[in-house]
Amino acid sequence: MPLPPTRNTQVSLVLLLLFLLGSGFLTTSLLSYHASRESIRDSIVNTELPLTSDTVYSEIQKDLVRPILISSMMARDTFLRDWVLAGEQDAQQMTRYLREVQEHYGAFTSFFVSDKSLTYYQAKGVLKQVRADEPRDVWYYRVREMQEPYEINVDVDMANADRLTFFINYKVFDYAGNFIGATGVGLTVDAVVKLIDTYQQRYERSVYFVDTQGKLSLTGAQGGPMGARVGQSLGEIDGLDGLMDKLPTPQSGQFEYQEHGREHFLNVRYIPELEWYLFVDKHDSALASIRQGLYLNLLVCLLVTAIVLVLVSLAIRRYQRRIAALATTDSLTELPNRRGFDILAAQALQEAQRDSSPLCAVLLDLDHFKALNDSHGHLAGDEVLRGFASQLRGTLRQADILCRWGGEEFILLLKNTDRHAAFELAEKLRQHCAQQRYAVAGDSLQISVSLGLSQWHPGETLHSLLARADRALYRAKQGGRNRVCEATRDDTP
Repeated sequence: MPLPPTRNTQVSLVLLLLFLLGSGFLTTSLLSYHASRESIRDSIVNTELPLTSDTVYSEIQKDLVRPILISSMMARDTFLRDWVLAGEQDAQQMTRYLREVQEHYGAFTSFFVSDKSLTYYQAKGVLKQVRADEPRDVWYYRVREMQEPYEINVDVDMANADRLTFFINYKVFDYAGNFIGATGVGLTVDAVVKLIDTYQQRYERSVYFVDTQGKLSLTGAQGGPMGARVGQSLGEIDGLDGLMDKLPTPQSGQFEYQEHGREHFLNVRYIPELEWYLFVDKHDSALASIRQGLYLNLLVCLLVTAIVLVLVSLAIRRYQRRIAALATTDSLTELPNRRGFDILAAQALQEAQRDSSPLCAVLLDLDHFKALNDSHGHLAGDEVLRGFASQLRGTLRQADILCRWGGEEFILLLKNTDRHAAFELAEKLRQHCAQQRYAVAGDSLQISVSLGLSQWHPGETLHSLLARADRALYRAKQGGRNRVCEATRDDTP
């Protein structure tokens, strides 16, 4: 009969299963994560950010570029130029004109400064006279000297309680190309910042503007990337310090950068009307959710692997116990067989040696069992063996060891029992067997048993103990059967 699997075999099998399951789950999870990550990255870079940039640009054209167009229209308005060239006769006409522009286009403020009279006209009336030595009028002299047709400037508005205002200052020329003043409209900075915040909330992206020198021109209320403020250079921001080298003016494109381990995707668009770059920035929050999904998937895989390993280990142990039971149990009588007896007897012998307690062995052999098989058949013989085994189990103590030695032979080890008590028990078993009847196929069968008994001597081996009991059994058979014989000194091997 094959030996049951060893513990090393079980461990090797569990480790192999762990490797196969772990490799399969890990490979599947990583491939799924990589495919999902690439798909989301491609969607962000090639679809989401360009669409958002286009949409935000459309909004900018409506909300920011529109004031530039209004200022450009005012600078070329024939009424305004004719009124100036006519000598600025009626200030109310200019005031009414500016008020109409402000109300019609929804501007926060509208203005005109005459270069001839240095008068500052506003929708509410004449504001003041500008002077070169007045710090608050520096903007006008700067506009007069600049080469560009207009500028975008953030300054306080005297006409509106010094509120910070986003001005579009446009140069006005007469029909001969001579500078005659500056005009334009303004939006409050708060309103522009709210526009940026609206873009960011609507599209769930970071939106900010950078000038051609690489400085932040406009951000939301919370600032630009990593909280950077207006006027701060991209070179001072982690991950963006080398971006301007990739942006020769003007250029648009897709870019990526890292910030504290987070991956950012940028869509950069040049806006010629403002001479700014529009930055639409999205960090890898979607990829972070994919990573969380990977971690969750790996955790589930780990739990599944652990459950499978536990179930496999339980199954292996169950089958080990079953195989061990099959290897050590007689299938007919359900008593331990020789292999089972060797294990149990070795333990009993160790206990006897340790405790110096008596131990006796009894060999039992059914008399004329072959004749019973020949006359009634092997099935009847099997029934008698089962009945005899059951009878013995019911008579013995729980600590006694009873095994089927082979064929019609049985062996009994009696713990803490000397030869006198063992002899009495053996005689009792013999008498009980002689009185027992076994009903088989309508017949009542009777059979006797011969027994050989030996007591263990300190230092004696199990083989020697059983050999002496076997010689005693032989004498019982030779002496006429149905009797108990005790081993003598002559039986010593």
